[in-house]
Amino acid sequence: MTLTLGLLVVLVTVVGAAAQRMAGLGFALLVSPIMVLLLGGHSGVLLVNILGVVSSLLILPRVWRAVDWAMFRWLSAFAIVGSVVGAWLAQRLSADIMAVSVGTIVLLALSLSVIFTSERFTTEAKAPRAAAGLLSGLTNALAGVGGPAVSAYAVLTRWPQASFAATLQPYFVVTGAATIGAKLILDPAGLPAADWWFWAMLLGAIVGGIALGERLMRFVTTTAVRRFVIIMACAGAAATLARGLIGLLA
Repeated sequence: MTLTLGLLVVLVTVVGAAAQRMAGLGFALLVSPIMVLLLGGHSGVLLVNILGVVSSLLILPRVWRAVDWAMFRWLSAFAIVGSVVGAWLAQRLSADIMAVSVGTIVLLALSLSVIFTSERFTTEAKAPRAAAGLLSGLTNALAGVGGPAVSAYAVLTRWPQASFAATLQPYFVVTGAATIGAKLILDPAGLPAADWWFWAMLLGAIVGGIALGERLMRFVTTTAVRRFVIIMACAGAAATLARGLIGLLA
């Protein structure tokens, strides 16, 4: 991996970690499409899974008291199943198909979240929780993006923002770890080839991004952060989708 490519990955990681700290999610939405463009479908998604786990682990102590553990258990149980199935499917898809999958999943999930913002349902029903967890785990393994499914569920059920953002952190740790474990079992050589300094820079980027996000929380509203995440995610997803389609048609 070249220094220029490494620095681009680090920059994207800083922005994603800052968004994650401010809004509770957004890391994968921002980072996944760009990582796939830079590193390819399989390595890019696996790297997003790893960085997402690290980011959520570092944020979790700051939001521990607001976590809804009952909701976490329900979502996580079904997300693990989806993660394993998604990891198996990912090993059987080409890099171009993975790129198309990432772009399509992100764009579709964001569109559904916007379309259904006026609808409201109860959080008591168990089937929607199970469906949200299963779909989230599946998309996390295929595209490195597990947030949109549970985000749409939160919007539909009026899940309070503070509890939602906090609960997502242990949820992302569990689903990310399940996805990483399944992928490495199926393909032990799936990690991106990189020197030690690259991993050290990524860890520093996540810590720096979280610190930046905490500072920005004093000046930026959650609504503004979500709009920024949506705009950037749409742009990255569209570029990734185009890259995959060009590869398939070439």
